Amino acid sequence: MRFFFLVSLGTLMALSLLAWKLEPRFAPTGKTPLVWVSDDNPQRKLQIATFNAQSKSSALRLDPNNSGMQKIIVQSLAGVGPDLFDTNAANLPVMVAADVAWDITDELKKRGIALEREVWPSTLPLIRCNGRFYGVPANACTNALFINKKLFDKAGLPYPSGPWTWEQFLPLAQKLTIRDARGKPQQFGFLMDWWTWPQFVIQWGGQVYSDDGTRCTLDSPEAIAGVQFLHDLIYKYKVMPSPVEEAAMATQGGWGAGSITQFGGNRAAMGFGGRWWLCTLRKKEQFPGLSLTVAEAPHHKERVFLAYGRTTAINKQSPRREQALEYLLHMTGPAFNQGINAQADALAAFPKYCEGERYLHNPEFPEEDKNDVWRDVMAAGKPNPPSPFISSQLADRIMGRQLDLVKNDQKPVADALKAAASEINAEIQKTLQRDPELKKRYDTLKNLSPAPLPGARPSLGKGSSS
Repeated sequence: MRFFFLVSLGTLMALSLLAWKLEPRFAPTGKTPLVWVSDDNPQRKLQIATFNAQSKSSALRLDPNNSGMQKIIVQSLAGVGPDLFDTNAANLPVMVAADVAWDITDELKKRGIALEREVWPSTLPLIRCNGRFYGVPANACTNALFINKKLFDKAGLPYPSGPWTWEQFLPLAQKLTIRDARGKPQQFGFLMDWWTWPQFVIQWGGQVYSDDGTRCTLDSPEAIAGVQFLHDLIYKYKVMPSPVEEAAMATQGGWGAGSITQFGGNRAAMGFGGRWWLCTLRKKEQFPGLSLTVAEAPHHKERVFLAYGRTTAINKQSPRREQALEYLLHMTGPAFNQGINAQADALAAFPKYCEGERYLHNPEFPEEDKNDVWRDVMAAGKPNPPSPFISSQLADRIMGRQLDLVKNDQKPVADALKAAASEINAEIQKTLQRDPELKKRYDTLKNLSPAPLPGARPSLGKGSSS
């Protein structure tokens, strides 16, 4: 088995080297070529063009085809990886452990940049590992509630505003859910992406892992209650489509292309999404007549909102890492962050750029008059940090498998979350058996963590206000 993996690794490295040799050079004469692995969001072209116009020494280009974490690691260790790559809170520790992410802590200090004080606090897990900085947050996001003004006006209902609760939300969503005489849905009151389920866990006072990351706590009463409410939005209150209803409406045309286009197609009156939805919803030719506003999303026990985003890091193995640092420094400045806000690529990761007339009222999109909402919910954001004691990919597969059963109404919520927690905790113990250094860290944390009192509920944890 070991021989097989060595051969596979060697083959991947050889193919990567060949692809790199065959790749055409792109930098203008006198400029250092830099490759950035990120998604192919159209806004990336604008961000690259802004940097290239300002830089006198470097020329950046996008590579959207090598974004897999394993691919980046293999290519980087083979010496043919990108100069910069995007990652997230779950993958950053893996890139650090693989010796692929460059520690830029000292470089930032030399330039007087203190990210711990300058960015939204909830973005820190995106860029910091073991107390050191390995990147700059490219954007920041918490979801809010998109309001389809046309459907509200048709129903004669006022647009909601926050802060408000899910209990206040339900009657409104039910009024805006329309079915025909046979019960077939014509319009839903609410739409959201299922992957945002941790929002309900943290709002009900639970969390995915314990504060020290040593245990999955999805089996807590709080976590179960939060996901149960999400399930009830589909099957009890019927204000959100079930997988079966999504499939049925897809056959009628226009439903199966994702939550953003479903919402833009007037299939729902309210949509729970990030500001980055606007990158698509602004396309008037695709969504003629769409009229939107935005409101703070409802909350339950805790007025917190799931915070997430991207970070850009530098390949430690790149011979051009010093030049690549120029782009990360550019990301801390006004041209990049004001561009993020103007392009609606979520929200600038630096709060100081989310103030003033320039941010609040974009003259190109005067109808977007509630940009203060995005800033306010960002200030109440809380990240969903991974555990350092289990592969995030493995944990996500375990949770995803159980939560798919919940979404399809094939397994009770409590049974699914208890099964997920049990399997993840078992995998944590397997990881510790394979990694003595990780086991030492785990034992240290367990010794520092006081044993919970009988019947005590898990804490919400030290949330960030991001």
